[in-house]
Amino acid sequence: VQPPEKPLQAEEWNRLRESFRSPEIFEEVMFNSMVRCNSPIDVAKSLLTHVAKSNGDIAYNLLVKYLALCVQQGQTSEIRDVYDIMKIRFKILESGAYNLLIRGLSNSDQWRMALTLLEEVKKIMVPSRANYESCIKAASRHQEMNLAFELYHEMLAKDLVPTLDVLQAFFDFSRGMKSAELQKELFGVLLYLRENQIYPHKTLMRSIKLWFESIPGGNWRGHLTNIKDSGQCPVCNHQLEDSDLTEEEYNNLRERIIRDVIHGTDTFRKTSPQ
Repeated sequence: VQPPEKPLQAEEWNRLRESFRSPEIFEEVMFNSMVRCNSPIDVAKSLLTHVAKSNGDIAYNLLVKYLALCVQQGQTSEIRDVYDIMKIRFKILESGAYNLLIRGLSNSDQWRMALTLLEEVKKIMVPSRANYESCIKAASRHQEMNLAFELYHEMLAKDLVPTLDVLQAFFDFSRGMKSAELQKELFGVLLYLRENQIYPHKTLMRSIKLWFESIPGGNWRGHLTNIKDSGQCPVCNHQLEDSDLTEEEYNNLRERIIRDVIHGTDTFRKTSPQ
């Protein structure tokens, strides 16, 4: 179904609904289409108003879909309004709604509200990686690095694996900042990459390089190069660490392959080249 280009009156919405092959799911399908087409917010709002007047209420799933459109367009005041409505109407929100609210508010000037929501989530469930990362990026953007790292350590303690995207934010927003504590935290991120054998992609690598070069009084210089087969860096002649597995790491990997692939239920899918 194609969403209208301008807000409609009640009669016009009724006509569209009646002509739809499954009128009972018309509003849900229409909101999905609006999100997909990134419809103007006033068009979506006119449907929401029509539903409220017709039914005397707005279903939870329709509010979430409207919220998704607001987040997509960065409509901060609308996001706050939807949250206020939801808090009055529903005792507890599910994770999908919290994800949208935190993401939407963290990208706005009301980003601290996202931190409040994160605390709210903690009382009823384990926050998702996306919840933490939205708040970490917001704190980093506003150069509140102590707060960003506090959330990062909290996230790791809950066994949530950070994306390279959020690790990049640490380096991007710490450039030129003179702080021994901050430097220690960033070296900790590099150590995390090393210990988990995580290899940064080009944009993260560039951010790390620029951060090193921005350290006040550090005189660091980064170079893009190719490592020799011997494992030696041709720029500084440093010998890189061997990434060969230890006997313990090999045995752990072997056990996982036997358990998950050889004895697993999806043997063909897991072992076929495709």
